[in-house]
Amino acid sequence: MYLDLHSHSVSSDDSRATVEQYVKWVQVLRNKRGYTVDGFVLTEHRQFDSEKDYSQLAKEYDVLILKGSELDTRYGHFLVYGVTPELTRDINFADVRLDARELMKAARHHGAIAFPAHPGRFGIGLVDYMDQGEEFGDVGIVERLNGGSRAGENERAEELCQSMGYLGTGGSDAHLASHLASCLTRFEADIRNEAQLVEALLSGKFEPVRVEITAAQLVQERSS
Repeated sequence: MYLDLHSHSVSSDDSRATVEQYVKWVQVLRNKRGYTVDGFVLTEHRQFDSEKDYSQLAKEYDVLILKGSELDTRYGHFLVYGVTPELTRDINFADVRLDARELMKAARHHGAIAFPAHPGRFGIGLVDYMDQGEEFGDVGIVERLNGGSRAGENERAEELCQSMGYLGTGGSDAHLASHLASCLTRFEADIRNEAQLVEALLSGKFEPVRVEITAAQLVQERSS
């Protein structure tokens, strides 16, 4: 499966894209460009939309829509998947000074997973904090390929993964509909809900890719 693990709808204060615009863009990518995009995860800033139900849109457009969060911490932004009511009671998602280490521990305790977003981002990425001497023993995954990164930032994330042996995911970090799915994570597992996404991430059987690669994959499958 090819999933975009990092996107923002109008529920995030700096995004202009609706979820309906996102699913329609997936159809453009599939039908006009020949790309394989199975779904995306909404990772709204500093919140979790527990009440919002996108199941009808997902069914109508045959697009998997999952929900997560992107939280601010004292050591950069962290993506959270498999959010549970217990986790939202244990961690204040609106707190921009969260302790990233405590967030990662709480996430695992409640059956979720949290790891650094765009670690190579200048000024707020994990790379900068590690260069300052901070250590993060619980980190094993980072977002290696981010569609919103500036020149050099994904390269820094790649170098981090190489030096630390981290696994890497891919996500567009979309705030506009046409940016969705520029970067994806390819999973070996069949994922249908947030719990299965956490399991797939814990399995380590995934890799970050750019959407253009999925067209080549389609060609290969058709010829085999």
